[in-house]
Amino acid sequence: MKTKVLSALLLAVLAGCSTTGLRVPANSFVQPTKTEKPIGAALLDAMAGGLVGGTIGKELDNRDKRSALEAEYRALEYTPSGQPVTWRNQRAGRYGEVVAAQPYRVGSQDCRQYNHTIFVDGNPKSARGSACRNADGSWTPLT
Repeated sequence: MKTKVLSALLLAVLAGCSTTGLRVPANSFVQPTKTEKPIGAALLDAMAGGLVGGTIGKELDNRDKRSALEAEYRALEYTPSGQPVTWRNQRAGRYGEVVAAQPYRVGSQDCRQYNHTIFVDGNPKSARGSACRNADGSWTPLT
């Protein structure tokens, strides 16, 4: 009996310590389709350049940076942890992959760590960071 009570208590504690999901139902946590509207400029502006705005994005042109930043947003907002969101510039041979970790809470905000790897001429460059989701759906990087 004591073991059952302790097991139930342990499960309750673990459930309370687990990371929280984003404010979207689990069944809507899907990869966006190609017919989805582009991500608004305000949402991307709130990301302050994201990881691609740092040293890993120095060799990218503005079009590539936007594609990379959109991939960061999609990974944070829509994609289950551990699943990559990719972007590619076929013409220039530049591409990348963003992988977000499990969401967690900081105060009243949902946050995620994520990793972005960019390939320029086959050479990889990676950066890791965290961002928190705002009430308006934008993501703000933690510094």
